[in-house]
Amino acid sequence: MTLSLPHHYREILKDLGEDPDREGLLDTPKRAAKAMQYVCHGYSQSVEDIVNGALFTSDSDEMVIVANIELYSMCEHHLLPFIGKAHVAYIPTGKVLGLSKIARLVDMFARRLQIQENLTQQIAEAIQSVTQAAGVAVVIEAQHMCMMMRGVAKQNSTMNTSVMLGAFRESNTTRMEFLQLIGRSK
Repeated sequence: MTLSLPHHYREILKDLGEDPDREGLLDTPKRAAKAMQYVCHGYSQSVEDIVNGALFTSDSDEMVIVANIELYSMCEHHLLPFIGKAHVAYIPTGKVLGLSKIARLVDMFARRLQIQENLTQQIAEAIQSVTQAAGVAVVIEAQHMCMMMRGVAKQNSTMNTSVMLGAFRESNTTRMEFLQLIGRSK
């Protein structure tokens, strides 16, 4: 942890009108700095490190879906959390990705300062790049604390984003099968 990070949190507390020397806040700058580094640990990871060779030969050419992958990220505009789940699918072309690697890729990109639209795109492009799949689909649904705690303060709002690549973009049937399987189509 850089030495200046806790100092900056201390200054923020002072600017808010708090006394950073009161008992309850004595270690808060250090804890807040440590928490922020953990929440943003995706910057220290790469797609190559996450995949780590877990790409396996397979004759399967049917859709692979990993649904309901929980994610926690931070809005780059307000530094407030957004929390939700990702649904990821791909159509293999001779190689399948280790199951946990999909969730780890979601987590790596989510653990950076983000906007949901870019997060969805980054996940889809990484899986496409690694697997060379015939198509990749990613849907993310999340609740944003910047929408719920401040400004418009809409407690029940949910943002949904999707990225469809390859067969999922080109074929309405493939896209609808994916959406139906994740419960997004009637």
